[in-house]
Amino acid sequence: MKFSKVCSLILASCMLFGAVGCGGQESAGGDNSGNQNGLVTSQEGKLIWATNATFEPYEYKEGDKVVGIDAEIAEAIATKLGLEAQVENMEFDAIIPSVVSGKADIGIAGMTITDERLNNVNFSDTYVEAGQAIIVKKGSDIKGVSDLAGKVVGVQRGTVGDSYVSDSANGVNVASVERFSACPDAVQSLIAGKIDAVVIDNEPAKKMTEGVDEVVKLEENLTSEQYAIAVSKKNEALLKEINTILGEMKANGELQAILDKYLSE
Repeated sequence: MKFSKVCSLILASCMLFGAVGCGGQESAGGDNSGNQNGLVTSQEGKLIWATNATFEPYEYKEGDKVVGIDAEIAEAIATKLGLEAQVENMEFDAIIPSVVSGKADIGIAGMTITDERLNNVNFSDTYVEAGQAIIVKKGSDIKGVSDLAGKVVGVQRGTVGDSYVSDSANGVNVASVERFSACPDAVQSLIAGKIDAVVIDNEPAKKMTEGVDEVVKLEENLTSEQYAIAVSKKNEALLKEINTILGEMKANGELQAILDKYLSE
């Protein structure tokens, strides 16, 4: 009897140890980890947000830190979810693939909702209205979109500006499109006389022409767009929580305060 009881205790201990060990291994080894709030994110306790920090005032670098409208929105969402926001700065056209693959939980980068993007990700409710603008050198004969015909136009690769000037259905009829990994590179190419114009989002266009004698932003907006947050189609729970938070931030003025902090209009 005594031997039997000892064996039973040893067996029970092994079973308990095995259960704890297996549970720990599953949590550490999986790509997606459950958080205390019940959401599944790519890393336990974190909200990984992908962006391209060359798009002031939405996201840009101050020293080693990514700041701007989208950075503050991402931080607010993470905090309200009880998570730590962690930024992954990358090429703009890598953001949606990162969300699809699970490398990032959300993409927030002054990103417009388009049918093409909706094929790959879901989008949150919108948080700001935007539009495309034209930057030219001072004294240029380009005064509006019709004057882009036959011109060499610079864009950031993978953006709505890229799609707009590349689509012959829009009737822009540019001579060619030069694609850059970052908007400031396109503007520098314009200043150097290598291209005739740049088409980028309105607010970044304002920032990139402030205090720069060589270039000017034209008043005409080429498009009307809505920015939103990209979320994996596999993570409906996260999308629902983000929309709830955005709704609260709109209602209590928190979102407008962030926009007013960075936007001139």
